[in-house]
Amino acid sequence: MFKSIKTSKENKEIVQNLTRQLSLGPENVIARLAFAFSISQKRKLQLADIQDSQGKEYSSSVLFGDKLPYYTAMVCQIYRINKIDKNISKYVKLHLDDGLRLLNIEYSKSKNLNGFEFISDIIGRGLKLNQIKR
Repeated sequence: MFKSIKTSKENKEIVQNLTRQLSLGPENVIARLAFAFSISQKRKLQLADIQDSQGKEYSSSVLFGDKLPYYTAMVCQIYRINKIDKNISKYVKLHLDDGLRLLNIEYSKSKNLNGFEFISDIIGRGLKLNQIKR
């Protein structure tokens, strides 16, 4: 397992802005939502695309609480790796940075929504998309 993850320098500002604008709680809430949003896209990100680690640092317990094994399992499922793979922290970082970027893009299209409406809208679109794929 990993002890901590650092966002990219660029995403430090994004997580601060989204936290302030969405008012959904502390920064780790936005970071957790961003990670989940990236994972929900079901894309395999490339380790070669990993960004700098000069941003906000989250301990694994702050980022995922006592649910770390579940978040790790999602990464293992996507990449078909074992839970003790040495690259797990890199994949978590990739999805954290990717998710923050994606949430920022989505929010820029929906600035008239409050935090709850914004998250509900994203979840609703995801549910509709899954129904279409069936």
